[in-house]
Amino acid sequence: MKAPKILPWIARKAGISDELALKLWRRAAGEAEELVGCCTSSDYYRLAMERFVDLADAESETCEAPQTLCHPRVSWLWRHQSRMSQLSLIAAQNTYRLWQSNWDNFLATQKRAA
Repeated sequence: MKAPKILPWIARKAGISDELALKLWRRAAGEAEELVGCCTSSDYYRLAMERFVDLADAESETCEAPQTLCHPRVSWLWRHQSRMSQLSLIAAQNTYRLWQSNWDNFLATQKRAA
């Protein structure tokens, strides 16, 4: 799998080099492929990105004298974005289930009336 285009941005935010970020990405992708099995699913990509962000944060903590204001942690931002995207999907799914339930109830009353 090709490296995502967001890697340099995460590397700059974590305060690590692009080369190190690419090595960490390959490591995270390998670990995700071992866990998921295939490298084409969304679960694989999600797991690889979460693992990469964790590795980048851990590596930024080992750098000499990290400045928290210059190099804030990236993991909270990634996890927050993931939660926000899941919330919209959950809301859409719940709306669909409500609509389906109301439609089934409507059809059931129509059959009883006929």
